[in-house]
Amino acid sequence: MDYFKAVYIPVGVPTFDLEQAGDQFEKSKAMLKSVDEDFVFPDEMLLSIDKLCAYLDGLTPDVIVFQNLTFANAAYMSEVMRRFNCPVLLWTLREPVIDGSRLRLNSLTGAYSAANTMHAFGKDNFVYVFGAPDEDEVKDTVSTFIKAAKLRKSMMNLKIAAIGHTPQGFGFGRASDTELMNVFGAELLSIEARELINKAKSYTYEECEEFIKRSDEAMTGLDATPAERVNDHARLYKAYTEYVRESGVEALASRCWPDFFTDFGTPVCGVLSMLNDDGIASACEADVYGALSMWIGMKLSGEPVFFGDPVSMDEDENTITFWHCGAAACSLARKDTGAVVGVHPNRKIGPAMDFGCEAFPEATVFRVGRDSDGSFRFFITEGSVLDKPKQFTGTSIVFEADSDAEDIIKESVADGFEPHFVVIKGHHSDTLEALADLLDIDTYFY
Repeated sequence: MDYFKAVYIPVGVPTFDLEQAGDQFEKSKAMLKSVDEDFVFPDEMLLSIDKLCAYLDGLTPDVIVFQNLTFANAAYMSEVMRRFNCPVLLWTLREPVIDGSRLRLNSLTGAYSAANTMHAFGKDNFVYVFGAPDEDEVKDTVSTFIKAAKLRKSMMNLKIAAIGHTPQGFGFGRASDTELMNVFGAELLSIEARELINKAKSYTYEECEEFIKRSDEAMTGLDATPAERVNDHARLYKAYTEYVRESGVEALASRCWPDFFTDFGTPVCGVLSMLNDDGIASACEADVYGALSMWIGMKLSGEPVFFGDPVSMDEDENTITFWHCGAAACSLARKDTGAVVGVHPNRKIGPAMDFGCEAFPEATVFRVGRDSDGSFRFFITEGSVLDKPKQFTGTSIVFEADSDAEDIIKESVADGFEPHFVVIKGHHSDTLEALADLLDIDTYFY
């Protein structure tokens, strides 16, 4: 990602209590620096339009934290709106002293003035926070805003590859390159699956030994797979790896069945598993928005995510089981079994992954989806992942919801969400909702 620039703009006028304002200024800078050490700060409080303009000259902010140290009229925010079009967090300070004497700051009235100005400029999706710099809610709101804004900027440099077409009946994962770029800023590359299949067929065994070794170290029981299938897996792994490196791809959505069984003889499941551990968000069934969901989850958690279908619900345990044929990252496997290698549940050809996932105490289920009118939306729910063995042939993960699992299923089916979801380590709903606000898309929190 290019250098991220968060800019602090503290405005006011000199007719209020400058000792109180100065104290809030220093405390605000310290808090913001603890959130992001690269925050850009003015040398002094911006107590006139001239000082504001001198500070803004030459800046190219990715985000702005606009704070009323004291009351300031609409001219201050108008100057900011005139110059920049980027996400804004508007911060009102709590009045520090209420003792029947003079009004020390009057930050809140200034916030109304600033917000009214933003609306007049057509910018009504800003973030707002009220409170002193030492309040946890203020710091949490700023932290979430910065994290979401950084993710949004990273997305502007994202390249996603669609490898082959979605199978018939799976059109929900098909993406338009212009829509993907317009809404998310990401670039969509397209390549036919046969091109990578033909590339894989051209490799010798010797050229692929590195990929056999890497797979054998990550997987449990690869040696039980017929040697021809292992060699084909390594050829395909090399072809995919070289393509993503040469193209600068960070996420991909690959066609899988039937081509890799009928035209190549070996599934792509194990390849996608290894790529996910290599840091490339890799979805199967050519689901581009599934791949985007995985990439977002991996950016938030710093780890691979699980991609799969909701296949089972247990009302007594309040759980939903997510499953797929066998492309989960090896690092997600239970430690007592390891990343077991098996065969594809339908085609009975390997290598495909065949394990249950390890437990983790906090989890988020997420999906970048589309509504019936074509608009984008986020599915979000939180809970944990239970210590459960493999539920079905393939890879599975058992999610215990914080809310009612039956309600999640009934409501999300009624709302028409797609059948692919990602399970992310950690609770990330706040950041995902902030990202949705920055992208101006709806959030469905279950």
